[in-house]
Amino acid sequence: MNRSLCKQAVLLATLSFALAATAEKAPAQARKNVTIVYAGLSGNQAPGWVAYEAGFFRKYGLDVQLVHVVGGPRAVQVLTSGSAVAAQVSGLPIIQSNLQGGDVVFIAGILNTLNYQFIVDKNIQKPDDLKGKAVAVSRAGSSSDFATRFALDKYGLIPGKDVSFLEIGSQPDRFAALESGKIQGVMLEVPLTLKAKKLGFRVLADLQMLGLEYQATGIAVTRAMIKSNPDLIRSIMKAYAEAIHYYKTHPKESIAILQKYLKTDDMEALKETYEAIGLTLIPEKPYPTLRGVQMMLSEIGAKDPKAQAAKPEQFVDLSFVKELDGFIDGLYKARPAVASAEGAKPAPATVKEKVAAAKPAPAAPEKAKSAPVAKASPPQGSKSEAQEYIIQPGDTLSHLAKRYYGDMLKWPKIYEANKQTVKNPHYIYIGQKLLIPGDA
Repeated sequence: MNRSLCKQAVLLATLSFALAATAEKAPAQARKNVTIVYAGLSGNQAPGWVAYEAGFFRKYGLDVQLVHVVGGPRAVQVLTSGSAVAAQVSGLPIIQSNLQGGDVVFIAGILNTLNYQFIVDKNIQKPDDLKGKAVAVSRAGSSSDFATRFALDKYGLIPGKDVSFLEIGSQPDRFAALESGKIQGVMLEVPLTLKAKKLGFRVLADLQMLGLEYQATGIAVTRAMIKSNPDLIRSIMKAYAEAIHYYKTHPKESIAILQKYLKTDDMEALKETYEAIGLTLIPEKPYPTLRGVQMMLSEIGAKDPKAQAAKPEQFVDLSFVKELDGFIDGLYKARPAVASAEGAKPAPATVKEKVAAAKPAPAAPEKAKSAPVAKASPPQGSKSEAQEYIIQPGDTLSHLAKRYYGDMLKWPKIYEANKQTVKNPHYIYIGQKLLIPGDA
């Protein structure tokens, strides 16, 4: 066992010891045996792993068997067979099962967008540069195909006409096609995006910037289980809510858990996964996204008439998250519910500061490059002075107006100053230069 993995084992063992007292609040004899399945090995699945490793399932009276199954359809089969109480799974198989008469529904949303970034050739500076070029997807109708078409449409490009599509298969294969110059654009997920950026490829957009809501990962149960044992569902949801809070506020321990389940010793990739998904995309209050479900229904509806007539509310039950609204607010106002693995008292540090402390010390240029909060620092210069700004991941004109003027509603001021280069105020792209006019 190498040194890093030894550290991981020690950290997780210490974590388990620190949490034992909390977990024992629910007597062992009173705990319910529960199986929960998860259908992927990515950062999207982390809340379930954290709930298990950090003892939150045990805290709420559950002896959980956490089981990995390959593929969303199979996870849904296990769920509907009664072999599992809950499944951490993507939206598409849940919707398809429901349309075919199944009674599965989402009770929580863990990832309510696709965590793709649109990676392009080094010579692509703006969306229009993709005209006449080729992009890769895994296959027609896949999530990568949907995400690519969604992005191109937002930038005013016509898929199949302005930009050609090649079906290439897995993400590593699609990335290899980008490296070889066979294609000029591809949707990639963290942490492969990190490798792409290291090689000099550009991030043109991320899907959250473009406002895409999509039920990429959620927690699903059957309506029969909700009816027969609602208290069990409440316990599961409380464990997940605390796990998400712990995940966001305990970076060192959480990264160690990611390291165990993702089976990688690449700390930089783990950090990228933690920050890009855990801190940025996983919501504090895990509501499923009705708009995201509707987006998927529209996608399926092209081939399935049942989807055209369906309503998003058929596929979700919001009641359990709603019950936890105040509980979750309390988690983020109070000190952490579980002590850290080091046994130290919770420090008044921000999540950003904790993340920085958990990082291995990178070279100075890389640290500056990857700092995700640099754009949030106070603007320099007088408010009356015009300034240049380069769009970063997650930016919107409203956010920039709030940052520079203290008022989100002043975004048209920025748009008017950049009309020649900003075709649509809602869809700016990473790397785009804007003039921020003064607010005299």
